[in-house]
Amino acid sequence: MNDEIQRFLFDDTNVRGEIVQLETAYREVLERQDYPEPIRYQLGELLSAVALLTETVKLDGTVSLEIRGKQGVDVLMAESSPGGQLRAIARYDENQVFADNATLRQLVGDGQIVITLDPAEGNRYQGIVALEHDRLAGCLEEYFAQSEQLATRLWLSADGERSAGLLLQQLPNDASNRDPDAWDRVVHLAATITAEEMLTLPAQDVLYRLFHEETTRVFTPKPLAFGCTCSRERIANALHTFGADELRSILDEQKAIDTQCHFCHTQYHFSAAEIEAIIDSPQAPSPTLH
Repeated sequence: MNDEIQRFLFDDTNVRGEIVQLETAYREVLERQDYPEPIRYQLGELLSAVALLTETVKLDGTVSLEIRGKQGVDVLMAESSPGGQLRAIARYDENQVFADNATLRQLVGDGQIVITLDPAEGNRYQGIVALEHDRLAGCLEEYFAQSEQLATRLWLSADGERSAGLLLQQLPNDASNRDPDAWDRVVHLAATITAEEMLTLPAQDVLYRLFHEETTRVFTPKPLAFGCTCSRERIANALHTFGADELRSILDEQKAIDTQCHFCHTQYHFSAAEIEAIIDSPQAPSPTLH
């Protein structure tokens, strides 16, 4: 299986789609920490979902998908860059035993999903929706219905080795739409896909299996890979949020601050003078909330 995402559309309709399949990038995420089985599955679905979202919003920047929980799992997060780099992480109570077949809601409880669009230029945007479905796909469909007002369906699957996702979206009607029944038809066809087919068949075979009777235009696939977007600037911004008193309290004990990126484990060292410069730097602008 190649790590890639592929766009497609149905001619003479207002329906578009994407299919993503991951193997190497997913495994590289899991190799960095020994996660329990159900968390491994959820991280796989998150990776596929954030790749689909990035291709959907066409943002010159990073897209992150974060699930904040109030139960055994505190955070599940995946992030994608416009260059096709993916990363993901989970924070959870290591003393808690999770059932292998635990659903997303059973892992995180009454949590929320935070979708962050962070463009290279301009203000950051956040969309927040309550976690009201057992599966991530249902939660994201709710987000699109509320925030984007676009009919969207998703199918996500992961097995601890491979991850895959399929997205269909109905765009606003225009003069070129000569098939008003297309949305219901292709959604019905897509709903016949099985997790095994998504995870094991090549993307072209999946599309043929589902839509061979449709006039489908398939675009060149885009490669994806594990990659981290951490930098000294981003780590410094994170330290800034601790506040002057806490940062200076840490300096009183250890004279410098050493930290690492939780995604890729890159080490960062900040001297006392560099921490003072961070404290004196202006606060980053607040994101737009929806």
